[in-house]
Amino acid sequence: MDYSTEKNNKVYICGEIVSEATFSHEVYGEGFYEFFVKVMRLSGQADILPVTISERLIQGSDLKIGSTLSAVGQFRSYNKLEGGKSRLMLTVFVRELVEAGENKNPNGIVLSGYICKPPIYRTTPFNREIADLLLAVNRAYNKSDYIPCIAWGRNARFVQNLKVGDRVALSGRIQSREYQKRLSETEAVTMTAYEVSISKLAAFEDGENFDLDSEFDLYAVPRDGIVS
Repeated sequence: MDYSTEKNNKVYICGEIVSEATFSHEVYGEGFYEFFVKVMRLSGQADILPVTISERLIQGSDLKIGSTLSAVGQFRSYNKLEGGKSRLMLTVFVRELVEAGENKNPNGIVLSGYICKPPIYRTTPFNREIADLLLAVNRAYNKSDYIPCIAWGRNARFVQNLKVGDRVALSGRIQSREYQKRLSETEAVTMTAYEVSISKLAAFEDGENFDLDSEFDLYAVPRDGIVS
């Protein structure tokens, strides 16, 4: 595995398994399963995150509803056909099960990638600045993951000036967010979106000279919605 590709997408989560594992897919004879994990924020709210894990890691592990999952991996995307339309799906892809650490941030992510859509900057009715961006993160075997991210405050002001093709590095947490999708004038359905809430952000041109490990601490305790 190419190290420069591997380190541009790092995730650590620790939380409670809240659903049964269901079969997802098979690759070269190896089965993969999906379930959901509840990860608590400092505020007391919880993010319910989708997780994908190999049957190889499940075997011999006590992974069931109510047990704790502590894992490192990557935040990945894939396209799923629903109702004749392609929908971008996101999941925490587990690479390794690890011991839970008391002083570790239970929900940390570090990414580096390229802006692939013009960022959208806006302000809320309470004058809070927000910017949405979609990051293309390279993966091995010429694949890429497309990760929605959201920036706040001064980070949002910085993001609004970025252009498609600009390269950035960021850290933050993965969050889940419910929203209403209108199907008709009288019918709506509750959906869940997953995105990276950015706590630290930087642009750079030469990724080889940018040390993600030193600049962005995966285990740093977040300030939960407050931009660092």
